[in-house]
Amino acid sequence: MLVQSFLDAARRSIQSRRDLNRFRSRVVTAPQDTAHVRAGEQTLLNFASNDYLGLSRHPRVLRAAMEAMQSAGVGAGAAPLVTGHSPHHDRLEKALAKLKNTESAILLPSGYQANLAVVQMLAQLAAESHTPLRFLIDKLVHGSIAHAVRTSGVPFRVYPHNGYAKLERLLREGTGTQVVLTESIFSMDGDQADLQRLVDLKRAYPFLLVLDEAHATGVYGDAGAGLVNERGLSGVADIHVVTLSKAIGVMGGAVCSTTLWCDLISNLSPAYLFSTSLPPPSAAAALEALDVMRDEPERQQRVRGLAKCVREQLADSFEIPSGDSPIIPILLGDEESALRAAAQLRLKGMLIVPIRPPTVAAGSSRLRVTVSSIHNDDEISRLIVELLALKK
Repeated sequence: MLVQSFLDAARRSIQSRRDLNRFRSRVVTAPQDTAHVRAGEQTLLNFASNDYLGLSRHPRVLRAAMEAMQSAGVGAGAAPLVTGHSPHHDRLEKALAKLKNTESAILLPSGYQANLAVVQMLAQLAAESHTPLRFLIDKLVHGSIAHAVRTSGVPFRVYPHNGYAKLERLLREGTGTQVVLTESIFSMDGDQADLQRLVDLKRAYPFLLVLDEAHATGVYGDAGAGLVNERGLSGVADIHVVTLSKAIGVMGGAVCSTTLWCDLISNLSPAYLFSTSLPPPSAAAALEALDVMRDEPERQQRVRGLAKCVREQLADSFEIPSGDSPIIPILLGDEESALRAAAQLRLKGMLIVPIRPPTVAAGSSRLRVTVSSIHNDDEISRLIVELLALKK
């Protein structure tokens, strides 16, 4: 009887999401190239990918993956502390540390796990040392950060998005060790953290800063080193989190920091200890992608130029954050409007995903448009025309 009751609750849960236009389901999409996917009988222009530099299909990156697959196989076969830490992984960690100007780096299977591993490490260290610890998180941090913090058992506070006056008050009133967790480029709005303000706050109220550069790495900074690098503020973050699945075009995550923090992750974080390593071909591909980012800076310049162009053309019709991030939110309000707009664009041959609660707050459903350096000028012009048509 109890099992039946639970199954009934499961069915009600799904139905409630359908009723609220919040039900999610997977759609099979077969990539045709970096800018196009096949969905059913339709080929669609892809404005939903995070492959900002088009590196997932770069010939050098593909060749590096294939060569590593021939020599090391398709899987790591074990956790990194067993036999899963190959020369490919070691070289990539060293390259990421150099990119981020840190002593060390440590790889994880995803960006989600990288954020989880950082929070687990800090929580476990606080428990072992009986040190009072508090997390302070921006309201719009990525779900991986929010979930890790909320399940850590460590007290936390949420401050308004880029609300530095509230953050300062929390820092001033807090006791013990405080850790601020935020992003440099926010994943749903494409806007930026005020890194200089965080520097100023650190001078006044010492705290640890964990900065997720998932959507900044590759797009900003010298050779794609990130927004911190571009702003000339390399010392602002104590711990950098990187994903390899956005501009780098592969899969995986990494934490870049001092050797001490990285050693603690490899000893205290279950997300690291109990996960099989990233496949060696992925590590080799990511390493080559870092070299391509250095050798072909025009990719970074183009994607930012395209993003700025789209923003300027849409500014009179939509409320869009300023800047040149490839993430361009088209706010529509309710779930039904976002679904309807996405369906309309699909009829025009474009794949743009509607983003709804709980990914974003109620009343802020949107289309999340992402551009890539691979999109040509005609494709960008079509995008602008069809987005403007949504207002008619």
